[in-house]
Amino acid sequence: MKGVDSSLDTLPKIGAPATRALNNAGYPSLRDLAGVPRAELAKLHGMGPKALETIQSALAQRNLSLG
Repeated sequence: MKGVDSSLDTLPKIGAPATRALNNAGYPSLRDLAGVPRAELAKLHGMGPKALETIQSALAQRNLSLG
């Protein structure tokens, strides 16, 4: 797939509880998080402000963002 950023297929390096929370909520990759409301992610058990900032930064580097 030419032009597709494969780094969107994985989650950025965040803590294990946040990674588990995202996987359990159906967000196994960074691509899946684009457009998801930040408030929705913040409600997940194990998702802290540092993980949210890391996700937001990783999306911004790829010209994407949370909803």
